[in-house]
Amino acid sequence: MKEITIRDIEYIAELARLYLTDEEKKLITPQLKDILSYVEKLNQLDTAGVEPTAHILPLKNVWRSDERKESLDQQHVLDMAPKKKDSMFRVPRIIE
Repeated sequence: MKEITIRDIEYIAELARLYLTDEEKKLITPQLKDILSYVEKLNQLDTAGVEPTAHILPLKNVWRSDERKESLDQQHVLDMAPKKKDSMFRVPRIIE
């Protein structure tokens, strides 16, 4: 495995938009090396015949089925709004 250098840490930090002090870079370097060593061990496992999964548990889609329902009455909904103008909700401006 390639040796992890401070320069590698700086490159990764730049990609992640992180500002790291020199002390943090020195601290992270051996930690990243340990992580990559562990991943290298995992790469040695024989995974032939193992189905790729997105989740370790056998989950299935739990969405409810679509049901056609009557819409709310527009005037009734507007009557409940704190502020309205014509047939629209009036909300505070968030973009100048």
